[in-house]
Amino acid sequence: MEVEYDDSGWQGRTKQQSTTEELHEDNPQKTIQECLEKFLTPDYIMEPGIFTQLKRYFQSGGSPEEVISMLSENYKAVAQMANLLAEWLILAGVKVTEVQAMVENHLKEMILKSFDPKKADTIFTEEGETPDWLTEMIDHYTWRSLIYRLAEEYPDCLMLNFTIKLISDAGFQSEITSISTAAQQIEVFSRVLKTSIVKFLNNPDDVHGAIQECARMVCHGQHTYVYSQVLIQVLSQEQKGGFNMKRLSQEIIKYALQNNQNVTPITMALNGSAVYPQACQALTSMLTRNTLNPADITVLFRNYSGSDPPPIDLIRNPQFLELLVDALFRSGVKINPEHKPKYVFLLAYASSVIDQPAKKRPLTERTLNKDELKSTIQAIEKAHAICNVDQGSTELIAELQTLYNCIKYPVVGVGVIRWIENVVMEPSYFKLSTDSCPTHLAVLDEVAGVHPTLQQQILFLLIRLFESKQDELEILVQLEMKKVILDRMVNLLTRGCVVPVLRYIKQCCAIEDTDISLIRYFVTEVLETITHPYSAEFVQLFLPMVENEEITGTMRGEGDNDPVSEFIVHCKAHYTTV
Repeated sequence: MEVEYDDSGWQGRTKQQSTTEELHEDNPQKTIQECLEKFLTPDYIMEPGIFTQLKRYFQSGGSPEEVISMLSENYKAVAQMANLLAEWLILAGVKVTEVQAMVENHLKEMILKSFDPKKADTIFTEEGETPDWLTEMIDHYTWRSLIYRLAEEYPDCLMLNFTIKLISDAGFQSEITSISTAAQQIEVFSRVLKTSIVKFLNNPDDVHGAIQECARMVCHGQHTYVYSQVLIQVLSQEQKGGFNMKRLSQEIIKYALQNNQNVTPITMALNGSAVYPQACQALTSMLTRNTLNPADITVLFRNYSGSDPPPIDLIRNPQFLELLVDALFRSGVKINPEHKPKYVFLLAYASSVIDQPAKKRPLTERTLNKDELKSTIQAIEKAHAICNVDQGSTELIAELQTLYNCIKYPVVGVGVIRWIENVVMEPSYFKLSTDSCPTHLAVLDEVAGVHPTLQQQILFLLIRLFESKQDELEILVQLEMKKVILDRMVNLLTRGCVVPVLRYIKQCCAIEDTDISLIRYFVTEVLETITHPYSAEFVQLFLPMVENEEITGTMRGEGDNDPVSEFIVHCKAHYTTV
């Protein structure tokens, strides 16, 4: 439902009320009676509309003595009694902030219990404009949070929706975490979306969290999804930072698919694929079913290997690329040898060819750079041949040099992570492994060193391994296995993935479900690896672990010459810690 909040709408209601009042003014006795009924209500003298009603009453010839008597007799002083009780509590020794919170929380409870959206909408009818008290209310977080809760419960209340807009206009849109509240109005949603996108762009250390937050909001409904994706697609055309917006768009698509939302028709409508009906139909068929099939793959292969291929963005669809990587690198997936080269070609084409539309010329004259296509195809084929064979660590060592050469290509790095994930997550993997560092995990170190953008994926895999149940292993063997995984995390840290690794270990400390000896091992390895200068964020995350007596008590010497003491002394001297 679209809601308009222009001034004329509220003025229109005011005029209607004014017309009713004018009819009553023609009948003074009726006006006086109407006013007296209001004056009889408890504490009416405290109502915002008291002066308006007194003016009508006197203009109609009402008696001053009568109105004074009625207002006095019905004055219960509820608000004043509350203030008096608050003063008594303060005199009794209760902190002012506690008393204020007590009063505010009780008021919030009463409002939540008795709120009437119809009566709330009449506020604008009576006032004719935005009440001053409402403007004052939104200056305080306590009452803004109340508005957010009420807006969730009563999404159709005009007064609440208008107040949400006022809050957004005042610059507090980052507080509006309820998607259903923001999605009611395009102006509010646009501001909240902007805040979310800015957070994604300005927080490189927490990209995953920012993406999840933005995607959850965008995928709230079809209208929010279409509006946001169109906006993001326009921004992705910008030369400066456009690739970041394209990445955000793809992550949103991925999030929608993970939540069983079929966004394929919208995606295909926005990417201009209708100009290429054959490729569009083949791709739509596979994306809708979330599975590849040789017939549609053949259609795409024929289109992209021809002299006038469709735009490359068509097959740079996250879902399609995931399906191709799964087909070629996930263990147990069998592909017909006759069609395998087509799968390899499409994956290599999507990841290596540069499609540059020529400016001020027809689309058919765009430039295609295929310099790396052939070498990428060869790398995928070699890596696929290694990964597709069920071999242990010993046999894999002989293929390492070939695999390392192939890993230099980003698409192979993605595929190898998928393959290793499939292998090491098998319950029997560590039970059968006899190496101090399993070869598959050593390969992850190589991928992390060559491709920094894949480090987050590798960290997620290591976290899953670290938290996995290995009940078949003895306790000491489990501890040794987890130390190996911590070594891989330390390697990630040395490669630049510092903050995400430290945040995870800090989380393990806070939850207290990790053996303290493992935390001690991690801290020891990091201290042996690092040297100053340190960033303030690094110190903030790592120093509390180093200072923890339970973790590092046994690592300290009598003087200040041990690594633990040296680190603490250096941080205390050069950094302000919270």
